Amino acid sequence: MKRKRKIPLVVISDVHLGTYGCNAKELLHYLKSIEPKTLVLNGDIIDMWNFSKRYFPAAHMEVLRYIIKMSNSGTRVVYITGNHDEALRKYSDFILGNLELVDKLILDLDGKKTWIFHGDVFDSSTKGYAKFLAKLGGKGYDLLILINSLVNWILVSLGKEKRSFSKVIKNSVKKAVAFVSNFETTAAEIAIEKNYSYVVCGHIHMPQKKIVKTNQGKVMYLNSGDWVENLTALEYKNEKWKIFYYKKADFVLQEIKEDIPINDIVTKILSS
Repeated sequence: MKRKRKIPLVVISDVHLGTYGCNAKELLHYLKSIEPKTLVLNGDIIDMWNFSKRYFPAAHMEVLRYIIKMSNSGTRVVYITGNHDEALRKYSDFILGNLELVDKLILDLDGKKTWIFHGDVFDSSTKGYAKFLAKLGGKGYDLLILINSLVNWILVSLGKEKRSFSKVIKNSVKKAVAFVSNFETTAAEIAIEKNYSYVVCGHIHMPQKKIVKTNQGKVMYLNSGDWVENLTALEYKNEKWKIFYYKKADFVLQEIKEDIPINDIVTKILSS
């Protein structure tokens, strides 16, 4: 077994536990391969919008258990609330040992101010009546991922490459491209005004690392992507950020065969 990589800071987001599109087993393999000093869960970790007691596989629960195990072993775990797990916002600023629940996080990384938040505050579709439509869209997205998985299984069986329907939509539909661009620009501009060196978001499922410049200055904009399509994380080490892309071949796969019943505490939180 490979030695765990020691990393000062790891950021993951948009895991969407409790949905068909979540790659929980792959995330668990990744978490078991690292030893972070701080692990930031940057929103939409548990998908409460689409949560159903009928679907919460063993691998999904095992991810939660392992994260708690990491906190018990000395890793600082910071859970930042997102729109799909916004029900947890009423518990913000809760601290239990090495586990913290917050709405945003400010860090000093080697003398550079870093602003980490999910990013849904910039998205009007998560507010008011539009929120209802967004929830319907979330269920449609989950169905799209399920269909995509079936199509990819057929493509692989035929010796062809996998395809991502949602990536095609995001990269080709003008409104989707404009939304991503506006999201990144807005986050960067506010960060520059606040004199941050780094701004780290999630929400849009688009891994990114780039320098954004305006008349007021510049900032490095980063996005941790997701564990539905891209299977990515952000890692900070030796004063440098990098986007980690999960590759199945790099891990020893250990199948989780046995269903684990949902913990009573988790059930209460998810159904609140």
